[in-house]
Amino acid sequence: MQVYNAKDWLGFIFKVHKSDTIRQLWPSIILMGILSWLVAYLELDYFDLKQNSTLKNTSILHTVIGFVLSLLLVFRTNTAYDRWWEGRKMWGKLVNDSRNLAIKLNALLPEDDKVSRIYFTNKIKLFAKVLHTHLTSESTKYMLDEEEHPEYEESLKAQHPPTKVVSRMYIALQKLEEEKVITPHDKIIIDQNLNGLLDVAGACERIKNTPIPIAYAVFIKKFIFVYVLTLPMGYVFTTGYFIVPLVMIVFYVLLSIELIAEEIEDPFNGGTDDLPTAKIAENIGKYVSNVLQGNN
Repeated sequence: MQVYNAKDWLGFIFKVHKSDTIRQLWPSIILMGILSWLVAYLELDYFDLKQNSTLKNTSILHTVIGFVLSLLLVFRTNTAYDRWWEGRKMWGKLVNDSRNLAIKLNALLPEDDKVSRIYFTNKIKLFAKVLHTHLTSESTKYMLDEEEHPEYEESLKAQHPPTKVVSRMYIALQKLEEEKVITPHDKIIIDQNLNGLLDVAGACERIKNTPIPIAYAVFIKKFIFVYVLTLPMGYVFTTGYFIVPLVMIVFYVLLSIELIAEEIEDPFNGGTDDLPTAKIAENIGKYVSNVLQGNN
């Protein structure tokens, strides 16, 4: 995720950034320009349909359809952003649970028990790193797919990584209780934060392996393509061949909105605008080490 200055208008307008959709869409925009020119040529010159009132009235139809399309795109973008923001909230919860867990362990573990302090420091740091790797793995998104994917079947041979880390911490706590280093009440205090780690993992997996329904994604792409391709039929008589750049601009705007929604609906795929889970995991490690081991 890139930190930026929202007030730098000139920088946004005149520079091409990595996240700018024009990098990905320019072949499609050029193709749409060629198609719109062909439609305009057939209507204006080849078939000479300038006096056809029926085609002229299609501009009203495009206005109505454009309003419906705008509502669909707003819903699409809001849904995708909700998934992105929920992912950020879950990783914020992971930060809080890791901090609380480290603070409680620091208070409960004896100061001279360096072995336990190092063990839990490493395990809390490891959980955040393992969760980052787990969520960015392609195999994770296949967990709920109706088709069998060899990549996911291969991953099933290993135990669920986040669960494995938390399980080892529970075993270590049980051992400390048996040795009377901590009391059963102490373990209950810590239990809430350990459960919170797996709650975060489960919520993030839900975002990762439950994409927007395919029927909706396919429909809106087809809707955009047909709508833009038929624009020259309604407006070519009033704009002439200027309809070509207009269609290219409209196509760029509409498809960019869809492309941005696709990018942010999975906040863990490693894109430019995705959540900086690796950096968050690194910051968790620094804080936990500082609390439990006194490292700067």
